[in-house]
Amino acid sequence: MFCIYGGLFFLLFCRFFYIQTTGEVLGHNLQAEAANKYARETVLTAERGRILDRNDNVIAEDTLSYRLIAVVRESATTNPEEPRHVVDPREAARILAQYISWDEEKIYAQLTKDGDPPPYQVEFGSAGRNISHDVKEAIEEHDLPGIIFVSEKKRYYPNGSFAAHLIGYAVKEEQKDGTFKTVGRMGLEKTYNEELTGEDGKIVYDSDIFGYLLANSEKTIQPAKDGNDVYLTLDKTIQNFVEDAMNRADEQYNPESMVAVVANPKTGEILAMSERPTFNPDTRIGIDTNWLNDVVEEVLEPGSTMKIFTLAAAVDSGNWHPNAKFQSGSYTLYDRTIRDHNSVGWGTITYLEGFQRSSNTAMAHMLKIMGSETYLEYVNRFGFGQKTGINLPNEATGTILTKNPIDRVTTTYGQGSTVTPIQLMQAMTAIANDGKMMQPYVVDKIVDSNTGEVTYNQEPVVKGEPISAETAQQVREILASTVTSENGTAKRYAIEGYEVAGKTGTAQIPKERGAGYYWGNHQYIYSFLGMVPANDPQLIMYVAVKRPQMSNSISGAEPVSQVFNSVMENSLKYLNINPDNTVEAQMVAVPNAIEQNAEAVQLQLSNDGLMPIIIGEGGTVIDQYPKADTPLLKGGIVFLKTEGAVTLPSFTGWSLRNVLVYKTMSDVPIEIVGEGYVYNQSASANTIIVDSSPIVVKLRTPEESYTIQELHEEENPLPQD
Repeated sequence: MFCIYGGLFFLLFCRFFYIQTTGEVLGHNLQAEAANKYARETVLTAERGRILDRNDNVIAEDTLSYRLIAVVRESATTNPEEPRHVVDPREAARILAQYISWDEEKIYAQLTKDGDPPPYQVEFGSAGRNISHDVKEAIEEHDLPGIIFVSEKKRYYPNGSFAAHLIGYAVKEEQKDGTFKTVGRMGLEKTYNEELTGEDGKIVYDSDIFGYLLANSEKTIQPAKDGNDVYLTLDKTIQNFVEDAMNRADEQYNPESMVAVVANPKTGEILAMSERPTFNPDTRIGIDTNWLNDVVEEVLEPGSTMKIFTLAAAVDSGNWHPNAKFQSGSYTLYDRTIRDHNSVGWGTITYLEGFQRSSNTAMAHMLKIMGSETYLEYVNRFGFGQKTGINLPNEATGTILTKNPIDRVTTTYGQGSTVTPIQLMQAMTAIANDGKMMQPYVVDKIVDSNTGEVTYNQEPVVKGEPISAETAQQVREILASTVTSENGTAKRYAIEGYEVAGKTGTAQIPKERGAGYYWGNHQYIYSFLGMVPANDPQLIMYVAVKRPQMSNSISGAEPVSQVFNSVMENSLKYLNINPDNTVEAQMVAVPNAIEQNAEAVQLQLSNDGLMPIIIGEGGTVIDQYPKADTPLLKGGIVFLKTEGAVTLPSFTGWSLRNVLVYKTMSDVPIEIVGEGYVYNQSASANTIIVDSSPIVVKLRTPEESYTIQELHEEENPLPQD
């Protein structure tokens, strides 16, 4: 027995020795398996990069949301007094239906779903994802057992359908390894998906059997690397002007589609871009109507906006004769006849009037004068039939028809050949920018959000100089005449205080498979391509409205002008671009009056165009406002304080600020009533202040003054002729 047990202990000792020295049992590495059993790895989720406008306003970013989960297996509850599963599915369904998009019956069916084995927990598809914090808290107030929330990141678009087809959207998708990642599926989110996508990090540490960090155990942290931030050339304010104007036009006229683009012609920066129909990138509601960014990916026949570039070609090639005359109405080439938009024309008129009236036959005669080869060379110079190179995907090129002579004629006035809105914008920069054609772009820079390093920076690119600066200036003047001339077709695009230059367009819509064009009430694409101010354009804009629904009595240009005028006027004021008739204010530096003779300074200030007010009896100036060297508008008030009794001035027309300055410097007890400008005072001008009786000064705003004037005119009407 001793030998047997001794032998067994010897074998056991040998086995222990072998395991200790090799660390393996039946081919398994015990050290690796132990490390694997107690090692824990926690993923540090990286944030997707933000998309921002030119002023750092967020357009798209990651935000915290919640996923709704219901625990339905009874075994999850160990203490009946504290249930951890859904006890009453019917009641839970009734309450949840108030907060998610599923109805009560569908929720109830999900909560009572059978299976083999029965599910431990259930979810509610897209209806249970992207739950906001407010909704989460509202559900938790009902204290439903078994209802839990898991936090997760979601892509958030705080501005709704803001430039939706340009920005696109990104969604969380399951990967092959079972993890979820946010992936761009449209627009800039898709184009710059690689740059926007971050790299997840992780924490690796050893734990006990319960998963807690072991004492003295080292942990390895690999930080997450967030995605890069993409900065756009868009201006959120101008984009909102566009969105609001298009919403109003869409509601009023219900067109088949609309596009609008605003750009800086000096640089090619796109400041706003939108279209209708649109969609909400948060919910994707409406996305089924159109997946394309029509400004870049869709072609159209430009209509009479193309005449801008036909005119530019004629002027630049020396073939523009504004005072020469032609017979309007119709033009025949071989067996084809083209007509003006009113069918009969306006008799024999000058080419300038023909352009102002948007005559098709004027373009045909101009083509004959300059020659097809010359014209097509300029069409190529302006970039038509070619990609602009804008940093957006799937850009279309359009087609310039040149094979048949009649195609070249119809191209001059925008029929037959096709272009994209972004090509029109690029070509228009040459007219607005003294001949230099700027490549359009929407991505300004890309910044590493972890280091702040700029990894990509877009500089303005001159695509060419299709025309001279002199030609560009002359074309702008002619385009401005279409707005101001009695014969002009663009009179409704006038904006008070600013000179607008541009060209209207009315393009026929081709039928499918080349079966001619649609005819009938408003079966057209109405458009306008314009710039402001005409002498030195700071903004250019293209608006196109397809098939608006309205009566015959309303011009097709009505919805287009509503969008253009509203956006342009608001944008010009927002950018502080002064009206053409604004005279630059003249400033005067206030001289130093301290210890000077008040009467002498008074004369000097009056000669400089300022209004001196002496506080006191005169003599030596002991204080002044504004201080010396302060720039002041001509007509501004300068207060000079001297010793002695105060003589009250006339406060009429003074601003509240000036009254307060006078009160402080003079120590006169003034009681101020109202806001705005003084219209009444209790003591007359030139009254010497001898006691502490208060002086009441009444003010009112310009709006109040205007209302009072209206009431006075209603009560005392002027005699009529």
